[in-house]
Amino acid sequence: MTSLLHLDSSASGRDDSVSRQLTALYADIWRCLHGSAGYRYRDLAAEPVPLVSPAFVSLGIRVERHGAVPLRKVAEMADSPAEEREWALTLPLIAEMRAAGTVLVGVPMYNFSVPASLKAWIDRVTFPGAFLDAGTGDRLLRETNVVVVAARGGCYAPGTPREDFDFQTPYLRAYFTDLGVAPENLHFVHAELTRASDVPALARFKPLAADSLTAARTAVSELAHRPAGSGAAARMR
Repeated sequence: MTSLLHLDSSASGRDDSVSRQLTALYADIWRCLHGSAGYRYRDLAAEPVPLVSPAFVSLGIRVERHGAVPLRKVAEMADSPAEEREWALTLPLIAEMRAAGTVLVGVPMYNFSVPASLKAWIDRVTFPGAFLDAGTGDRLLRETNVVVVAARGGCYAPGTPREDFDFQTPYLRAYFTDLGVAPENLHFVHAELTRASDVPALARFKPLAADSLTAARTAVSELAHRPAGSGAAARMR
């Protein structure tokens, strides 16, 4: 089944969040094309993923020491109720990620990087060996499409004075490719100067902000209309 995992991480509501508006546009188009059966949504700000605890770390270290461990056997390696709780919180997130043909991530820039809500999800879902085939060591996300919709209050595009302040895009590019997503399946859409309408110092950039938002909407629409990739949802192993 063609499937979409839709993640929003903005602390703002949809009316005030450009990233939420753009991911909603993508999701609306996707569901029109593919139906709602394969759609899964998580609002990481409204329902935060719990921060990892010492029990999460201890279980992860134990699993990693054993090499490639099938996910179905991880629960057997928990040696305390706390570790069992941590794994119960973690496994559903991993399962969603592994089952998704496309992962759509809405990411506002907070303090030059990503929101804490998204980082909490990243820290928990990135459990040792979770995205490797336990038998072959193959990367399970190599055919997964990832669409990152990034909204930034200022402008951090290449060639601009604040280009070097962008720790959002390089971080997410490094994260997803290291997780196993093929570079050609990782797509970024940027909406720049989203605060131009309400920050006086940015008011003169309103036309540029409007152009950037229009370009972002076009890019999101084009990506949402792309035929589903050949990558099948990875099975739990």
